[in-house]
Amino acid sequence: MNTHLLSYYEAIEQASADMLSAARNGNWDEVVKLESACVLLISQLKHAATQTSLAPEESQLKTRIMQRILLNDAEIRHLAEPWLEDLNQVLAGRSKTVH
Repeated sequence: MNTHLLSYYEAIEQASADMLSAARNGNWDEVVKLESACVLLISQLKHAATQTSLAPEESQLKTRIMQRILLNDAEIRHLAEPWLEDLNQVLAGRSKTVH
């Protein structure tokens, strides 16, 4: 089993879970920090993947990990929408009105 290559997928999954937790808590600075870590891990994974491949059962595990990452990402995006709208309003010079 190619645990070295799978460890990258698992690390990315953990980072995405941590990002989701931070997003749920409204800690967007932490989300951005963790996103940078994900970018680095993905770059390392791409390099490692050029040197080795996964066996069929490993590919199935990779698929399950990727599905969880995508679910985390979708929820993070959903949580970020109001924050991004507020940011757009601030950048446009409008403050958020509270009723």
